[in-house]
Amino acid sequence: MSVLIDTSIWSLALRRKTAQLDRAERQQVEEWKALVSDGRARLAGIIRQEVLSGIRDARDFERLRERLAAFDDVSTDTTDHEQAAGYFNACRAKGVTPTSFDVLICALAVRHGLAIFTTDADFSHYAKILPIRLHAVRAAG
Repeated sequence: MSVLIDTSIWSLALRRKTAQLDRAERQQVEEWKALVSDGRARLAGIIRQEVLSGIRDARDFERLRERLAAFDDVSTDTTDHEQAAGYFNACRAKGVTPTSFDVLICALAVRHGLAIFTTDADFSHYAKILPIRLHAVRAAG
């Protein structure tokens, strides 16, 4: 199964130095590498935007943009935005306040049949309400 990689994982893998990562983060980066190597990693435009946002140096921005260019975006259409609004409302009704970005990621993952790989704990709350699947780091060995 293909996996929609969230901003937090792309940032660990492409914006942080390995020496700065703790053990769990290194495992997440290794999982990201395996998903990329297996051709199972997917990217969405909204995630691409988040990963590229906040980079001050134009050369660093361009290098990262070029690395991300190897990945096509999963398609987004009007129904995804409508579904995201419905997901937002469903979460709010259960006392969970998501971001618009997060519920769009959820809508894209559901429509494309993708699990979501993230370090963002908010997604575990969404998973109790929405029909999303979360991808976990596979056991080594």
